[in-house]
Amino acid sequence: MKNPFLSMWLSGANTVAGSVRGHATAAARRQTKTATRRSQKQVADFWTAALTPPKATRKKRR
Repeated sequence: MKNPFLSMWLSGANTVAGSVRGHATAAARRQTKTATRRSQKQVADFWTAALTPPKATRKKRR
């Protein structure tokens, strides 16, 4: 014999779990994107700084 109240409760719990899973997945994707973007920027900044000549220093006037 099926229990309709248990079925409704499980359905609601499944809905909540799906929502929580979606929010957690979205947050993980945002963090991954941010970390990837930062690392790419660090690599690009490192190589562009290494390939460009150093800036000329100004001599002090007396």
